[in-house]
This record gives sequence, structure tokens and C-alpha cells, in this order.
Amino acid sequence: MPHNADVNGEARPAREVVVIDAALEPLIPKFLAHRRAESVAIGEHLASGDFEAIRKIAHNVKGVGASYGFDRLSDIAVVLEQGAKAADAASVERALAELRGYLERVDVVF
Repeated sequence: MPHNADVNGEARPAREVVVIDAALEPLIPKFLAHRRAESVAIGEHLASGDFEAIRKIAHNVKGVGASYGFDRLSDIAVVLEQGAKAADAASVERALAELRGYLERVDVVF
């Protein structure tokens, strides 16, 4: 079975390793839980067409992602924010899928 495969032999996305300052270790589980909750909220706002709420969440994620050392998270949030500003549901949906995938495969090392 390939290294990046599930039990059925199907391809899995590679894990993304993020090296974080050890001083932040106690904060990271809650930080990631909040980002997961925000991804759920973004999905709900997308379903109701509330692009301003999506923009606000994405703007916040953009700032905190980089400050905690999750640069890729901030990059995804930039795309989410731009899609929300343009009220582009397809763009937001793609970026949301990328966000959720990232949150599923990120591994934190201190």
C-alpha cells in the first residue's frame, strides 16, 4: 500500500507539518478547534449568502493564522476574504474546501 493511502489503498493528501514555537503549545489545540468551528460557520454563512459574515471571519483568520505560525492558513483566508468581498460563492466554496482539508491534515511540531 502506498505511504499516503487509506485502508482501501486510495490516495490521501500528504500531512502538512507546521513548526510552532513551543511557548504556544498550550494554546494550539484551542486555536485549531476555533478554526474548525469557523469553517463550519463559513459553510453556514455560504448557504445563507451572508458574504459579509464570511469576510469578517476570513479577515480574522488571516491575521491570527500568521501570528501563530500557520502561514498556509493565512494564505487560504486571503482567498476566502477576496471571494467573500466579490460575493463569489464558487470561490468561497473552493477556499472553504481547501481550509477544511488543511485543518484535517495539519500536524503541529513544537
